[in-house]
Amino acid sequence: MLLGRLISLGPLATIAHAVTADSSCRCYPGESCWPSAQQWNAFNETIGGKLIPTVPLGSVCHYDSFTPYNAQECAQLTSVWDYPITHYTTTSSPMAAWFQNFTCDPYLAPSDSCTLGPFQPYAVNVTNAQDVQETLHFTQKHNIRLVIRNTGHDYYGKSTAPGAVALWTHNMKQTEYLDYNSSAYAGPALRIGAGIQGFEAMEAANSYGKAIVTGNCASVGIAGGYSQGGGHGPLASWYGLGVDQVLEWEVVTVSGDVLTVSPTQTPDLFWALTGGGGGTYAIVLSLTVKLHPEVSTAAASLTFEAPDKKEIFWEAVKTFVTDIMPLTDVGAVAIWEVAEYLFELSPITLPGGTRQKLQKQLEPTLSLLKKNNISYSYTIKQFSTYYASYEEMNPGVNITEYQIGGRLIPRSVLESNPASFISTLQSISQEGGVISGVSLNVSQNQAAVTSVNPAWRNAAISVVLGTAFNYTSRTADLNNQKLITDKLVPQLEALSPGGGAYLNEADFNQPDWQYVFYGKNYARLETIKSKYDPDGVLYGLTSVGSDKWVENNDGQLCRKLQN
Repeated sequence: MLLGRLISLGPLATIAHAVTADSSCRCYPGESCWPSAQQWNAFNETIGGKLIPTVPLGSVCHYDSFTPYNAQECAQLTSVWDYPITHYTTTSSPMAAWFQNFTCDPYLAPSDSCTLGPFQPYAVNVTNAQDVQETLHFTQKHNIRLVIRNTGHDYYGKSTAPGAVALWTHNMKQTEYLDYNSSAYAGPALRIGAGIQGFEAMEAANSYGKAIVTGNCASVGIAGGYSQGGGHGPLASWYGLGVDQVLEWEVVTVSGDVLTVSPTQTPDLFWALTGGGGGTYAIVLSLTVKLHPEVSTAAASLTFEAPDKKEIFWEAVKTFVTDIMPLTDVGAVAIWEVAEYLFELSPITLPGGTRQKLQKQLEPTLSLLKKNNISYSYTIKQFSTYYASYEEMNPGVNITEYQIGGRLIPRSVLESNPASFISTLQSISQEGGVISGVSLNVSQNQAAVTSVNPAWRNAAISVVLGTAFNYTSRTADLNNQKLITDKLVPQLEALSPGGGAYLNEADFNQPDWQYVFYGKNYARLETIKSKYDPDGVLYGLTSVGSDKWVENNDGQLCRKLQN
């Protein structure tokens, strides 16, 4: 809690500075290298009182040294635990529950563990470049691990870390409309701060009568892993992936330099930032992206369930995923899910298209359901703008309480052997996996200079698999995670040997992740990483260069020994 310009160090104040530091590891609380209370307070002075000690979100549910146990507040917290806003307004709470490591778990008994454990001890409420520079200076001086956090929307625990300081960019909410002019693009653009989320970007674009590419989940930040790692969404087939929108980045390098990065200014860093993974090469303050004309948009949603007609159910799924390919070729994106024998399309969006055209391509699926007396819920509408379509047809998305794996399914699989794809989905479903698909075509409208995984450009579907997360049993979670890695994802890989996965939505235990997530670009990305961050200041699980590091059992980050 901030006390003027001094901070209360809470539990960390009682840690003895007696352990000898290992120079190959980042300094860790309890080691002799860890800064004293006076040093933390002096650092806090340099950044204007923006240092925030971590209080784990679930501490109200436990007897701990953070906050008093409060049964009523705990009940309220658990009632909203799966809402993104519950987590993205904090400096530390991860949305991927695995990385909370069962400490301060609101679903466990009050007497169960609640310690800093996997959380960073401190965050800096970043509002400008100087805050980043001062934090870089302090953490590098004391060899402290650094993480970058905006909303906490990630499946790899990259935005929280034991013994770290987080650059919390969430409050960098500025936007600026631009008439942009460069050799690559001339037209309307929007400069957005690192803390801007999808719903804020869309509201800003709409105020100018324009459309902007964002994710399906409106609370995802735009400047972080979304635009840096790929970024799909309802406009991806029409205007391209998130990376295809980027015109320039404003960044602070780990050496403290403030740079404007574009295809003509520091082009190698631009290339790496634009598709090579979030939080890896520099700290982003803002980015500038294209704005697009608004267009009339058709959209539809569909739900059906047929546990007693399993063969017809999967035939309907096959009909749907194959029959909409002509729509994705002309700009549509479909977001769908299969769980047991329940199918949900929520929604399919056709920018620039008509209700009649959308209806025509969905009719074979609907006719099959009618013919076999399978009841369904169906809505189809025409909207004057994409923004109006998004507001009405895209339901709010809660956090993903699943352990996940993923794969980009090439068009060739659906064109030559759709039965094998459906058979694979059926097998995965029978083994307890939930299947989420984003059907799209991003081979068009691609920017000339990006490092995004080339597998995107011939993909028909981005498939994400999930197994349930159990908040009270680590053993169950380990088994479900092993199921993802050892059995479910390999079935998709068998369909697409030599293919890839979306680096933001995949299994963090993925073997050969360097190629699967980054494709042929990995070697060049690693060279650029070494150039701009030779000491590995910016680390994230499965990020470029992360294979040179290992996390110990207590979460301390150490360099791997060289053979």
